[in-house]
Amino acid sequence: MEDPLIIDNKIFVPVTSDYGFKATFGNESHPLFLKKALQALIKSKTPIKHINYVKNAFEGLTIDSRSGIYDVACTDENDNHFIVEMQMGHSPNFVQRMKFYALHKLNVLVKKGEFNYVNIPKIYCVGLLEKNILPYADYHSIINLRNEKGELIDNQTTFVVAELDKFKKEEKNIETDLDKLLWIMKNLHKTQPTALPTFINEDWLKQAIGDLDTRQMSIEERFAYEYALAANAEVVNADRQKNKTMVEKMLRRGKLTPLEIAEDLGLDIDFVLSVQKQLNLEN
Repeated sequence: MEDPLIIDNKIFVPVTSDYGFKATFGNESHPLFLKKALQALIKSKTPIKHINYVKNAFEGLTIDSRSGIYDVACTDENDNHFIVEMQMGHSPNFVQRMKFYALHKLNVLVKKGEFNYVNIPKIYCVGLLEKNILPYADYHSIINLRNEKGELIDNQTTFVVAELDKFKKEEKNIETDLDKLLWIMKNLHKTQPTALPTFINEDWLKQAIGDLDTRQMSIEERFAYEYALAANAEVVNADRQKNKTMVEKMLRRGKLTPLEIAEDLGLDIDFVLSVQKQLNLEN
């Protein structure tokens, strides 16, 4: 009998899924993956020795149209603060969201220090995106406060953006931990066990891949995964219907082209064209 969890013969759960993100970045029982991933993302030569997961301080502060954003908040042994966001689909305002999170965290830290601006802990706001948001070719960006000459003014708050859609490296060209991380995030769920690259034998990746292997799931993990699939499908379907309704209204008005509608709503042009085709058939 075919395993219902192995969809289209895919054995590994995507890291970018709700379940996959929580099983890797949000796995409090096995934080090795998160420690190595953060070190790679901020391009630090110093290993992170300890991670302390903290309660999500941002729940309820913003409202999303779908649960496409997953987050982890944590600190290391040096009291550096990390906020990690995973965004699926188009999100043209994601930079503003990152600024909101970082500034909110900064405000909290300053208040805890009784408005003492000296020795404020560093904040790293990390955005992992399926789609592109920055107008540059680089798939990984580290952003600080700089002047017009590009000279560093302050690095107390650092923004890190990794865009998976721009990551095109083949397995033979993978060398750094950052590239290994992004390759796993983009390709693992599309790869069969016999075709996995050799670098997956490194402890931090091997552990994460084991947590994403549907064949190794316990009964409880299988239930959690199935529940996550069902919940996500329900949200996605509701979101799709909402978007379809908005697109139909805009198409009927006839004031914007399908491309303009797609750009205004942050949707794929193919989705808008499919709605247009359906409307034409109905009329």
